[in-house]
Amino acid sequence: MKIYTIGFTKKTARKFFELLKNNGIDTLIDVRLNNTSQLAGFAKSPDIEYFLKEICDINYIHDSTFAPTDKLLKDYKNKSVSWEVYEQTFAEIMNLRQIEDYIKNKYNFLEDKNICLLCSEDIAEKCHRRLVAQYFARLFKTSVNHL
Repeated sequence: MKIYTIGFTKKTARKFFELLKNNGIDTLIDVRLNNTSQLAGFAKSPDIEYFLKEICDINYIHDSTFAPTDKLLKDYKNKSVSWEVYEQTFAEIMNLRQIEDYIKNKYNFLEDKNICLLCSEDIAEKCHRRLVAQYFARLFKTSVNHL
């Protein structure tokens, strides 16, 4: 398995889909809590699933199990919590959700595929998709590439 992450913010549709296609992505896993916002443009559901299949022949999965809670997301966006607190709280949430067992049970079928985790942030450094990617990387003993 090769693991990639991508954010749609500050990317044109052309750039976004070319990055996925040029990196041989087989399945995109949308880890956003809310994937239907009109602010997401080409990346809102159900449009993104159609575009991925038609433009790149990429499968789409939306899995909010990997998303932060609404409260944590709002607290971070409102600057009520720092990134460090966000990371720690997110890890606690993932632990409660038994995320490693969840990944093994639900995503083992992708072991020989190239997957990409989608969120909105343009840079992965302070985005939960980077944290989720680390779980996948540990379990499947591979590295992560941020597009």
